[in-house]
Amino acid sequence: MNFKFYHNNFNVLDLQRSLDFYSEALGLTEVRRKEQPGFILVFLGDGGRTPHTLELTWLKDRTQPYNLGENEFHLAFTVDDYQAAYEKHKKMGCICYENPTMGIYFISDPDGYWLEILPEKR
Repeated sequence: MNFKFYHNNFNVLDLQRSLDFYSEALGLTEVRRKEQPGFILVFLGDGGRTPHTLELTWLKDRTQPYNLGENEFHLAFTVDDYQAAYEKHKKMGCICYENPTMGIYFISDPDGYWLEILPEKR
């Protein structure tokens, strides 16, 4: 029996705002969508560089931000031009934590989820 990663899920309060953020900040694009009366699922991909997707779940009747606890979880992304990514995210104002010693930083999405950014080659 072999298991492999398929997707991660984040629940979002404002679907369009999240789609815009992930497109601008990370270049993720919609690969599929499932719409039901009470919710919409949107799967974002990285242009085929990996098969992994990020599922954004928008619940129609949700009005309160999600409680992320102490936010001790994150997704990690590698980038081929770390410095350019850093400058872009700094300009966007979404960097929430930096660790220059480790050569990484984190950005925060509109719902407060943390995303780790690290150079492609380590």
